[in-house]
This record gives sequence, C-alpha cells and structure tokens, in this order.
Amino acid sequence: MVARPPSIDSFPALRAWQRKALVEYLRRRSEDFLAVATPGAGKTTFALRLAAELLVDGTVEAVTVVAPTEHLKTQWANAAARVGIQLDPSFRNADVHSSADFHGTVITYAQVGMAPQVHRRHTMTRRTLVILDEIHHAGDSRSWGDGVKSAFEPAVRRLMLTGTPFRSDDNPIPFVLYERGQDGLQRSRADSVYGYADALRDGVVRPVIFLAYSGETRWRTSAGDELAARLGEPMTQELIAQAWRTALDPRGDWMPQVLRAADARLQVLRAGGMSDAGGLVIATDQQAARAYARLIERLTGEKAVVVLSDDAGASARIAAFSASDQRWLVAVRMVSEGVDIPRLAVGVYATSASTPLFFAQAIGRFVRARRPGETASVFVPSVPHLLGLASELEAARDHVLGAPKRGDGLDDDLLERAQRNEEASGELEKRFEPLSSIAELDQVIFDGASFGTAAQAGTPEEEEYLGLPGLLTADQVATLLNKRQAEQLAAQRRRKTAEEPAPAPQVPPAPLSAGERRVALRRQLNALVAARHHRTGQPHGKIHAELRRLCGGPPSAQATIEQLEERIATVQTL
Repeated sequence: MVARPPSIDSFPALRAWQRKALVEYLRRRSEDFLAVATPGAGKTTFALRLAAELLVDGTVEAVTVVAPTEHLKTQWANAAARVGIQLDPSFRNADVHSSADFHGTVITYAQVGMAPQVHRRHTMTRRTLVILDEIHHAGDSRSWGDGVKSAFEPAVRRLMLTGTPFRSDDNPIPFVLYERGQDGLQRSRADSVYGYADALRDGVVRPVIFLAYSGETRWRTSAGDELAARLGEPMTQELIAQAWRTALDPRGDWMPQVLRAADARLQVLRAGGMSDAGGLVIATDQQAARAYARLIERLTGEKAVVVLSDDAGASARIAAFSASDQRWLVAVRMVSEGVDIPRLAVGVYATSASTPLFFAQAIGRFVRARRPGETASVFVPSVPHLLGLASELEAARDHVLGAPKRGDGLDDDLLERAQRNEEASGELEKRFEPLSSIAELDQVIFDGASFGTAAQAGTPEEEEYLGLPGLLTADQVATLLNKRQAEQLAAQRRRKTAEEPAPAPQVPPAPLSAGERRVALRRQLNALVAARHHRTGQPHGKIHAELRRLCGGPPSAQATIEQLEERIATVQTL
C-alpha cells in the first residue's frame, strides 16, 4: 500500500507566527530555511504543515525528520500521524529502503553520524524534504556535522528548527547561513524568529516565576579542611562548584527543603485551577535521581516516576506520566529538550549544567500554555550565573563564530568535575565530602526583575511566595510580587521595632548592611519600573533591558549597589 498524500484540511488552525513563517517559506522556495521559535510555540505543527504543503504540490515525494533522541522519534511520528503524514520511527541504518506505507522516516543525529552514506543514498532515491529538529545538535561533534552535511546535501528542501540559543562553541552548524558583522564575527541568520517575549505577549507560553534558594553549605576538602560558604555569594569557580554540589547532595537538608517547597507550590497550582499540574526534577546523574525520588516519596507519600536513560522503556514512562495524574517526574537531563509534557508546571533545577543552551532547553519544558492564566514555577540554586540566565529568559541569541570566551565564573566542565561520581577508589572519594546544607529562599525572579528578601524554608514569609495564585496574567504576577515584597519588608520593620528596646537619645540608627541596601534598592527600582509600565504599557522586562543598555551591568538580581542606584536615577529621567 502506498501512503496517501496528507489532507491540508486535517491541520489545526495555525498561529500567527506559523502562518507568517509558512507564507515566507512558500514565497522564497529556497533550499534551506531556518525557523527559530521558543519552546512550546509549535515548531512541530509548523514543520508538518510545511511538509504537507510540499507533499501535496509535488515539490517533494518524501520526508525525513532528524531528531536528537530516540524518544523524540516516536513523538514526531505520532504527531505526524495525527495530521495524515506517516513517518517510520523504526528505520535502521541496515534498512536499504523505507516501506511504501510511509511518507518518510524519523531518525536521530547519532544514526546519521554513524552511517551518513546510507542516508545520502536514501535521500537521493526520492525528492526529499529533510526536517532537522533542534539543528544545533548537528554541531555536537565534527563527525555529526560532517555526517549531516554529507547525508542531506542531495535533499530538495531542508528545514532547520531550533527553540533555544544555539551553541557556546565554534562548531559551525550545517546548512545554517552565517553573516559577518561589523565586529568581524560571523552570526547565524534565521529566516523566521519567534521568541519567548513574543510568545508570552500572545499567550502562547506561560509566565515563568523563578524561586532562587541560597543557604549555608559546609564541606570537607581533600586536605581535610572544613569550608563553609553561603550559596550564591561571590566566590572562586572551584568554591562555587563545591558549594553548589554540597547543596544538591541529597543527604543534606537543602534538597529536602527545596523539594518540600516545590511540592507545596505544586499543590497550590493544583488547588487553584491546574488540577493535573506536574513537577519535574532535573538531576545531574542517575545516583542523584534515584536519591531525589526517594526523598519525594518520603516527603509526599507518593512515588515519583524516574527516567534514567533514553531507551524504549524511558519513552514509555514519559508517555505514561504525561497522560497520568502523578505529581513528580525525576529525570537525568533527557527531558530537558523537545519532550512534550504540557502539564509540567513546577520544576526543580537540581543539575550542574550551566550553559545558556541547556538552561533554556530545561525551562522550555514548563512554558507550554494550555489555557489563559497558567503560570510556571522553577526552583533554582541561587548561583549568580543561573540567576543571570533566569533574568535573561527573553533574550534572543544567535550562534556566534570566533567570539572570545568570557570567564563567567561557571562552566559545565568544571561543575562536572566537581560533581563527578568517583568510583575508582576510596581515595578518590575523599577528595570532596559534603557535610551539611540548609535552604533559604533568597529572591524571586520574574520578567528580569528580582523580588523579595531572604526567608528561611518553612516560614510564613516563604509561604507567601509559594502561595501565589496559579492562574495569573504576566501583569498580575508582577503586581502581586511587588505587593508581597512590600508586605515582607513592612513586617520585618515591625518585628525589628517590637524587638528592639527604645533607642537612647542621640544614638543614630544603625546603618543598613550591604544586603539590606541591595534589597531596598531592588524594591525601589522594581516600583519605578512598575510605574513606568503603567504609564507606557511597556513590559517590565523591556524596561529593565533598556536600563541595562543605558547603564551597563548585569540583571538586577546580580547588580551591585552602585549599579542599582544608577538605574534608579536613570529610570526617573525616562
């Protein structure tokens, strides 16, 4: 049986960005087209509609989809089947031809890298559209990039998709066009761009509230020295990595306290209109994932679904969780990209991965909107680099070739070394020993702004933020966070006044600490930004971004006292 052409009428109505991108593609009819769209925006639907158009008008006879993982092969095949495009997810490199029952195949980048000549011959047998999903993976290694280029050069059409910033290395991505700027650097050029800020404005994605947790950590070094540090304070790279590792250690108190807070937030969302809301913990390795699952069961009384590897069993567990009412899923990185579980609304970022690419992929699992007003809440360690990524969620990035690498205080290789599970000998195990950790809500980040003051885990101050309503618009989130922060500061002042004896005459008030000054300045800046938002209608994030452009410096979550004071003075003149 030969697969019938799909029916365009079977497709759902396209969103505005999808229609615009489709019109642009059909107008150009070029061999290569790069579409960048934020996770949850509907890249799969756009790609399948484009494939249907080309199959129906005879431009192509076959479709090949290249996906990053085995699980996504099945996800692509199922999505295509729902609109009448039959794709074979079980095609192997040993197969000479695909069955005539299918319009094409779904394969992985790893398959292509292992035998590019097989896929080149397969591409040459019929006029083929190749859809390269999350195209940045083609730059993961030279063999993968060369394999993709060799295999799909004969394709009639190539559609590249990505939902995240490209890469932090200089590996060029096949079929992506690079243009040299005035600074001499080459940057990728997309043919269609639909960013998170656009999708948030259109109600396509959820607003994301980041709850950043700091706290005291203690560990023992290989020399036997005991060190203590507050997570998130300025430190050397090695100390940051060790403090971070100590916090993520399931034997300490930091992870149980954060998991308890995340589950409390999940229950608020479930009671407030998202009855099936689910949570995801992203772990660094399998050992940590199993330990976190045990903690969740102990804290909640309900077992968590654990996904440890990208195999057929893992895909089945992800699909079952997606269709169930279970509360928690624990995974090791594999659920960070492309996996579609629309009910995920609470995340715990319990991994050492720190690149903008991975962070954006991870957050992308929580942003898919199903109904108006849904919000997402992600719990993160209060580490400066992560706070910066959280503050810049809306930033659009291109792949830049030849850019100097900046030392940002963190990198994945360093953290991986610090977090490596040493199995070679007992001597290696002694190199690092976490001793204790406690969690404290440091700040809440939303729309590029930082809210709140430090609050110990389990206190009413923390509960005020965990209890934010689950169904809110982006403007309502900002308004409520400003209100919560003002109430928190007022309550602290009242307690301080009640606890302190009446001051003796002529004794000046104690000066604010640096931390208290930063909190007060952040509050003042947020209030001024909110006032400008109400006057002009500009989003909070755009106002903060403009202040950063004018004044320089990092997001407000990381800004110094001097930088905050400069932004306050600047926003008052706008």
